[in-house]
Amino acid sequence: MLRLWFIVIVSLPSIFSFVFISWVIRVFRKILSEKFCYKIAKRTLLKIMKRGRISTEVIGKENLPAEGGYVMYSNHQGKYDAVGIIYGHESPCTILMDKKRSKLPIMKEFLTIIRGKGLDASNIKKQIATINKVADEVRAGRKYIVFPEGGYNHNHNNISDFKPGAFKCATKAKAPIVPVVVIDSYKPFEINSLAPVKTKVVFLNPFYYEDYKGMTSIQIAQIVHDRVVEGMNKYLKNT
Repeated sequence: MLRLWFIVIVSLPSIFSFVFISWVIRVFRKILSEKFCYKIAKRTLLKIMKRGRISTEVIGKENLPAEGGYVMYSNHQGKYDAVGIIYGHESPCTILMDKKRSKLPIMKEFLTIIRGKGLDASNIKKQIATINKVADEVRAGRKYIVFPEGGYNHNHNNISDFKPGAFKCATKAKAPIVPVVVIDSYKPFEINSLAPVKTKVVFLNPFYYEDYKGMTSIQIAQIVHDRVVEGMNKYLKNT
């Protein structure tokens, strides 16, 4: 947490500016393009990385589908995971995350800018409505990041089971599923040090609708989980 608090302290003027910008974007959302807003978000992430002495190696950009919407499913290690993925993803993408976390300070403003969504796990009706909305957006060409492990609990480079329900937004849209591996992503905000730290983001080969058509959500979750584990084992050796 030391690095996180350091970034917050040295970035106070930027944080106030960021909050104001998010308000402006909320007001003028209908006339501002997603590409413009995404550029603002990435500029903020680059400042975080520079001030926090964090670098991220990105592997497999060529595996991302060239056209259309898709959902990226990544293992979850900590607060830096989405930062690393967005840093490595050139075209606009956004996040589907737990609604409680989406209401936290700064995260709320960040989700406003990238037009992300919070999932209310306590209300099935709202949960289904959100998943259907995300599926519609993916079908229309948007890209989402989902963490199918749910939360994270000091799992570091270990990977827990993936929740089958997390794959509904991709299967309903009949969209490509892109497995993503984050490596050492827990280090930036969990290790109490200000020394330079490096993480990895690996975009694996996509899993197209034709590949998973006819499978259950449980089967899809297991296959994607196994691919992420395999990717972790492969690229962790090179760290």
